Amino acid sequence: MVKVREDYPLLDDGSVDIEGWLGRLLHRDDDIDTTLLRKACEVAQQAETVAGAVNRQKKSKDKSSPNTHWSDASSSFLTGLEMLHILDELQLDSPSLVAAVLYRSVREEKLSLIKVQKQFGKEVANLIDGVLQMAAISHIRHPIQGTVLGQSQTQVDNIRRMLVTMIDDVRVALIKLSERTCAIRAVKQASSERRHRIAREVFDIYAPLAHRLGIGYLKWELEDLSFRYLHETAYKKIAKLLDERRLDRQRYIEEALAALKRELTENDIKAELAGRAKHIYSIWRKMHRKGIDFEQVYDIRAIRILVPTVKDCYAALGIVHALWRHIPHEFDDYIASPKENGYQSLHTAVIGPAGKVMEVQIRTHKMHDEAELGVCAHWRYKGHDLQHASHGYEQKIAWLRQVLEWQEELGSRSTEFVDQFRGDIVSDRIYVFTPDGHVIDLPAGATAIDFAYKVHTEVGHSCRGVKINGVIKPLNYKLRTGDQVQILRSNQDKPSRDWLNPDLGYTVTSRARAKITHWFKLQDRDQNIEEGRDILLATLKRLSLEKVKLEDVAHKVNMHHVDDMFAAIGAGDLKPMQVAHVAQQIVEPREKQMDFQFEHSPSSSQKVGEVHILGVGNLLTQLANCCMPVPGDAVVGYITVGRGVSIHRKDCINALQLQAAEPGRMIQVEWGNTEQTYPIDILVEAYDRSGLLRDITTLLANEKINVNSANTITDKKTNTAKIHLQVEVPNIESLGRLFDRLRQLPNVIDASRDKAK
Repeated sequence: MVKVREDYPLLDDGSVDIEGWLGRLLHRDDDIDTTLLRKACEVAQQAETVAGAVNRQKKSKDKSSPNTHWSDASSSFLTGLEMLHILDELQLDSPSLVAAVLYRSVREEKLSLIKVQKQFGKEVANLIDGVLQMAAISHIRHPIQGTVLGQSQTQVDNIRRMLVTMIDDVRVALIKLSERTCAIRAVKQASSERRHRIAREVFDIYAPLAHRLGIGYLKWELEDLSFRYLHETAYKKIAKLLDERRLDRQRYIEEALAALKRELTENDIKAELAGRAKHIYSIWRKMHRKGIDFEQVYDIRAIRILVPTVKDCYAALGIVHALWRHIPHEFDDYIASPKENGYQSLHTAVIGPAGKVMEVQIRTHKMHDEAELGVCAHWRYKGHDLQHASHGYEQKIAWLRQVLEWQEELGSRSTEFVDQFRGDIVSDRIYVFTPDGHVIDLPAGATAIDFAYKVHTEVGHSCRGVKINGVIKPLNYKLRTGDQVQILRSNQDKPSRDWLNPDLGYTVTSRARAKITHWFKLQDRDQNIEEGRDILLATLKRLSLEKVKLEDVAHKVNMHHVDDMFAAIGAGDLKPMQVAHVAQQIVEPREKQMDFQFEHSPSSSQKVGEVHILGVGNLLTQLANCCMPVPGDAVVGYITVGRGVSIHRKDCINALQLQAAEPGRMIQVEWGNTEQTYPIDILVEAYDRSGLLRDITTLLANEKINVNSANTITDKKTNTAKIHLQVEVPNIESLGRLFDRLRQLPNVIDASRDKAK
């Protein structure tokens, strides 16, 4: 069923009569701020008038430079009024109606969002901003076919997930639905390519969204209109068949309604009866799904019965089945078992008058409102306080945010979508665009490097920079849903070792780290040895551990030779801070660095030096070399023979084997006072610039590192600065991370322990 837009009331000068238009709408019981709404209409109308004048002036000066933000063929103001009409029928609140009127003016840059916020408030501005983010979906193109979404089911699924992550307020989705409804209504005279593109987008994305929100009022129209342009021949064929038999069908329905009305009245059931609308797409889908002809579709002839109570629904059903013979296997009780989107009704098919099949739907008035308006039927804000929204509304929003089974309505048979999202919140993933408009899904917190390796391994290896929405950003920038990401590549495939450093935040996905590590493993051993040596020696120097015997360190990390250790670091198999940790153990025995607390029995305790042991007496402790646990790791203790208690990570393979073989020798352990900090003197060397000290202290504050003292010495001749700091850190790992992050600051040459102290 295709709706035709009402003619707008006009003034004598040909402009839209805003008062007359608003007078046709807003016949509602709830409070609508008509003054604010009238102001929004006037602002949108004025913005379009000004934009039109500017556009004509530009065209008169330079006909070769058309304005891309305004067109004589479209009217943002009239579109806003039409969106207002749609949302008014959905019973939305004042901020939503105002946002709808102004949205297209803001999108087409005839009106600024800042001005909207000043004149209409932050709530309206936020709604428009949310719809603008969703508008990014409309720009997705397949690089070859030029159509929305291309042909990939994976891309369609990604778009749907992306759409839902953008919806923090369901009103945003409803405004967008109204805008897309206006768009597909208006494409009748557009080019074939544009009709197909918008229809594809509406069919794949917005009709399913309307369905999942339970808004049959929009869902049927969006499906029929998009079907009309995507399958024009099939649409016209069914439309012709419906039209040819319209009078006969109407006469038949009137006779059936009269007979049914008499029976219901005799049984004291108050009911409203009507013939049900015929939706061309649903007829076509049923014909294809069941493999039947047009004549065999039951709901070509259909009746809807609306009654006051659920009890009346079943009573009316009994009367229908008593009046006409019920067709077996053609009864659905969606009252007892509602559909996923909350739809409730009784559906039955019967052999009606003259032996013709007819469908009957029975529901309460409330169920009918929900079927037509869906989530909007619950819309009862009081003073814009979301806490007053009904429980049903909140359930629908929570359910929308999870979106478990969209593919069911669209015929997709892929189970990957359901498996991935069942029990998960969609916001745990982000969805970003490639320059060609494809959507890539990544875990929350993913970076440009993660994106590059998700696209292709070679793209990751050659990545040297990134543009986010056209602006250069650092490679460890955290991507957000809706970002368009363009990777800047070099001619040489060579990833950076810094990308593997967890302290620098370049990668969060295991895929990216695995690809980077594999690349380094494939390099020459000699090259890995050389680069590994440089990395380790620089790390040890910064931590003032360069005097340690590297042979002893290699032995402690289970390497036969120092070169093996260098090669492992160069290949990414061994982290430099892991080796530095072992080096510190050799220089300063671990027992003096950090307390442990072991728990075996709560009844007795004993303190040995700086090690706390509960119930096990005076035992020595040592960290297991196989897993080298650090403060914060979940740990377990193993009582050795002659060497005290060995401390392992709980997930250590050796610990798991010992647990299975000798469970009696395992004891529960916990870290002791891991919050203890130690004063460390550090030196930051940098080229001097304005704001250098501020950036350093801000970084320290973000890392939650206390600064005891700071002293800056600047050499004007070389334009360099030496900043001496005393900071408090809990362990060597925190110190290493601090050095890594300080070195990432602009103009910083190096950061290390201050040997002058």
